[in-house]
Amino acid sequence: MKHSTDTLSPCPDSPNCVSTQSTDTRHKIEPIEYKMSSLDAINKIINIIKSTERTKIISQDENYLKIEFKSKIFRFVDDVEFIFDDDNKIINFRSASRIGYGDLGVNRKRMERIRILFNVVKLK
Repeated sequence: MKHSTDTLSPCPDSPNCVSTQSTDTRHKIEPIEYKMSSLDAINKIINIIKSTERTKIISQDENYLKIEFKSKIFRFVDDVEFIFDDDNKIINFRSASRIGYGDLGVNRKRMERIRILFNVVKLK
């Protein structure tokens, strides 16, 4: 089943969110590019997620993933969404803290780490 939209929720005014579809520089982050099939790209992201502690896949379909990340000490939950745009060979994503205002850059750092892993890890 294909996700009903190719648009991510907008980031709130708080700085604890990043999105590839944001237009303001505080929240904007570049999408992840891929050269494989969208199914392989999804599987690669899933493998990265599964290798990360305190994560849970909430929903998945043929071009969409929703993941929960929990912080180690306080168990704060961050929601991460991925939309796989196979026409443009990019992965759009949004990572946002569920509560609070600031996140000390955690969401941006997480997504940059996932980008690095995506670009260097071989698909199994």
